[in-house]
Amino acid sequence: MHKIEKLFDINIVLMTLFSSVETIREEKNIELIYDMESTIPRELRGDPDALLRVLSKVLTFICENTDQNEIVLSLDAPEDFVYEEFISFTINETHIGKEKIRKFLEVNLHDDLEILDGKIVYEKDADIQLDIPFMISELGHRRHYRLPDISMLGKKVLLICQNEAIAHSIEKMFKYFLYDVDVGVDVFKAQGSDLTPYDILIVDEHLNTEEFEHSIARIQQNIPLKYVLLKDAHIVESKMISVSTNLIKPVTEESVYELIISLFNNKTARRDVRSHSKMNVIDLEKLLHFKKDDEKCQDPNNKIQESLEAMIEKRREMDLPILDKVIGEANTKNRGLTYTNELKLFLDTFDRSDLYFREIVNQRSISKIKEFCIDLERHAKLIGAESMFKLAETLSLIFVYDKLDMLPIYPGKYHIELQKLLEAIKKELQLK
Repeated sequence: MHKIEKLFDINIVLMTLFSSVETIREEKNIELIYDMESTIPRELRGDPDALLRVLSKVLTFICENTDQNEIVLSLDAPEDFVYEEFISFTINETHIGKEKIRKFLEVNLHDDLEILDGKIVYEKDADIQLDIPFMISELGHRRHYRLPDISMLGKKVLLICQNEAIAHSIEKMFKYFLYDVDVGVDVFKAQGSDLTPYDILIVDEHLNTEEFEHSIARIQQNIPLKYVLLKDAHIVESKMISVSTNLIKPVTEESVYELIISLFNNKTARRDVRSHSKMNVIDLEKLLHFKKDDEKCQDPNNKIQESLEAMIEKRREMDLPILDKVIGEANTKNRGLTYTNELKLFLDTFDRSDLYFREIVNQRSISKIKEFCIDLERHAKLIGAESMFKLAETLSLIFVYDKLDMLPIYPGKYHIELQKLLEAIKKELQLK
């Protein structure tokens, strides 16, 4: 069998993987976190398609069978990645039986692992470990990310995120660039609750409040502090008074690299000599939306509680484009597809689908409705149909929260949304 040795970016594979399992993750309310060691090269030679198939199968299996609300996929490689080395892809704490995992791996991954020359490693402390060999893109290229200017070095970061796995992963990625990272409110309080020494403040969006933003804006008048929101994918951008930019999940070494460059892209600038004569003290616990212990006990998934009606209302207020060509072209390019072909496929697949949707809703055929919504969500996201994707997400929430009595109002909503989208697609394809 001929082994493929194609040059690819591991970050692109991970981002595509995140999207490929997005529907089932959101249905099961599962967070996917990448924990990448600094030894992982940015560019590799191998078969990215086979790798994506393997990881997609594994994550889909875990999502379908786990009772956990987060999955951490760890990537590790030898310190000296000289030519060809094994990269370990490891997942722990799935709460799935060892025998069930073993059977799945041996039956479902055999062919693709054979293509990759990979192997299943049975370790006592790992639920799943796959070791797959890849070649480095350039011999002797040890440092995989290089910041383009000296002014971007020597920064100090304060990271506030209640999810320990995410915080640990991001901390590790910043330390690759030799940044000094403090994690958590307790560490910040131990430092005197003073923001003066910090160059970057990263806060999970779920903790952010308007009052906190205004407090940061006042502090930014004294010190050049960059305020970054850690946000979920598919966010809607909003202008905030103090926010410099966003860091979008899933976080990879690549996204941290790009974040640093976007924050400190002035090549003539040098590190500010900060005066510590005036402190910039702030009470994070008072201003941020931290959950109390009793709230955590009431929420087994440790998520911010919102009613379904509030979520739907929030989505209704979003002014999203019918068809965003820029997003659609980026999505299809990342998957090796052609944008116009995917538009035609959507047209062929969903033309007159409003009649079918009304029929299965009237029949209360739950399995068919679920299947239709998953298909719609996937296709809408791919082509950049942001408004339709929002509607499909809302329909998914109805199933997640078991509010099937709300379904009858949606055939009409879908009919209107579909007509607008089909018209936009035909206009893009220059069809009458």
